[in-house]
Amino acid sequence: MVRLGAELISRAPQYLNAVKDREIDLRGNKIAAIENLGVTADQYDSIDLSDNEIVKLDGFPELRRLSTLLISNNRISRISSSLGEFLPKLHTLVLTNNRLGNLAELDPLASLVKLHTLSLLENVVTKLPEYRLYVIHKLPNLRLLDFSKVKAKEKIAAKARFASQEAEENAKKGGAEQTFVPGEVPAAVEPASDAKHQHLSRTALKAAIQNAQTLAEVARLERALATGQYNGSGDAMEEG
Repeated sequence: MVRLGAELISRAPQYLNAVKDREIDLRGNKIAAIENLGVTADQYDSIDLSDNEIVKLDGFPELRRLSTLLISNNRISRISSSLGEFLPKLHTLVLTNNRLGNLAELDPLASLVKLHTLSLLENVVTKLPEYRLYVIHKLPNLRLLDFSKVKAKEKIAAKARFASQEAEENAKKGGAEQTFVPGEVPAAVEPASDAKHQHLSRTALKAAIQNAQTLAEVARLERALATGQYNGSGDAMEEG
């Protein structure tokens, strides 16, 4: 395994590629992890990290210029959830022949809001049912998936298949929102609220007993505490 350091980056080939983007070639170096790319000073439109030993797609500094990332033939099985924060303009990502195995592992790609071209060919995940619709749903700006154009009917199908399911999952995570009618107290809430209120009132009464100025006042407050005859503020109720 080789560390991606400043020396390796400085001697890597750099050129204008076929689409006239400035690219740095870091292919085939047995790199194990993405690191130290800050030394590039964000000078590249494209970075080629193909044919290495990378296991996780993370470790990027903020690269606001980077638009294309080629990272085929690695061992990637995890993707950072903050990828889009550091690569805000990335529009092309080639992850061909990696080790992504389930749909949930692809969710972090949704943070790449500019992404329009994605290849996941030769990953196990592509063999799963509804893989293509799932990716299209997660990446609404996608135009090309696995070098096949995303069709309008696929977008419609993806929304129909996954939008309601996602809404249900979000509701389960956050809890169903309750609708309150003015003047109406839900039955499930009222007992708990009363119990808390009573506890606070008893606490106030005990404090009042400690601060009482006369024996008569102490006696009255203690009697109220014992019988529960006190108002909402914790004061003893006047006897009739």
